[in-house]
Amino acid sequence: MESDREPKLDRRSLLVGAAVLGSAAALGVAAPAAAAVPGFPAFTRLGAALDKSALAYNPTGELIFPSVRRVAGRVQNPLGAWYMYYAPHDAPGGICLAYADSLAGPWREYSGNPVISRTWSPHYSVSHVSSPHAVWNAADGRMYLYFHGENTTTRVATSADGRSFAYGGTVLHTGMLPSNVTETSYARVFPHPTKADTQIMLFMGAQSGTRKIFIGWSNQLASGWQFKHAPLISPASGEGGQLSGAHYWSRNGGGHVVYHSGAGTIHVADVGTGFDRENHLGVLYTEPVATRAAAPSFAEEDGRLYMHYEAGQRGNTNIAIARAG
Repeated sequence: MESDREPKLDRRSLLVGAAVLGSAAALGVAAPAAAAVPGFPAFTRLGAALDKSALAYNPTGELIFPSVRRVAGRVQNPLGAWYMYYAPHDAPGGICLAYADSLAGPWREYSGNPVISRTWSPHYSVSHVSSPHAVWNAADGRMYLYFHGENTTTRVATSADGRSFAYGGTVLHTGMLPSNVTETSYARVFPHPTKADTQIMLFMGAQSGTRKIFIGWSNQLASGWQFKHAPLISPASGEGGQLSGAHYWSRNGGGHVVYHSGAGTIHVADVGTGFDRENHLGVLYTEPVATRAAAPSFAEEDGRLYMHYEAGQRGNTNIAIARAG
């Protein structure tokens, strides 16, 4: 979850107050959901983050994989308090940026989209780039942005303002995993829960035709990554046979991973802070409007926990907003 230090979710955080609905109320608020996993909050859909029909850059009619980061007081000359990176998936893809002063919106499209394209001379030329995940590194005052292109390769770029990026190279490709892993993408990076100098990377690996969650680790953000060859999480019964879009959940004592399944729902697994077990706990969230929820990204504002996620069937997706409570 987006925070330099993860605050606990207390009773105040779970109360839904009309004063905070603000602009999100205009998006259409769904009925409150029931918490399906004990100890985890229920999320209520607030609506769509962006109006796809109004976007200047929308080559394929699909928006996926939001990554939300607070930038106020961090990046140079921020456009708003929050940045959200997202992308189409199908070619040509393109890493895009939206900004807002509140997690509930309104979100505004950055006029210079895409901030990263499928061709970046002399570094690469691919069919598409997608699945952005941003990490703010206070040590060097830069945003690290991970993205895939092609699906066999995860790359990183860095920026002081979150808009103009310098290429950082390849951090993951299928050659780093067993030969039956044919995709390595949808990567997200988080601080290790017990090792202060270590980062973990959760990503999707397609192994013998089944998409699973794998894990890597490094004491740097742009290099030095090592990867466990065995999957961290494999599909269980009721998960549709495929997994992706993993996000580390540092609340509830840590040691949990939230991810989406081929069933169209968002699930939770207990993996332990040592990432040495795999207990599937159930469904965290079911999309009430667009039939499918995927790629959750969590952030907190004023003690309220928000989830931005990919809503809808592939090829016709949008970014939706939900809030705990």
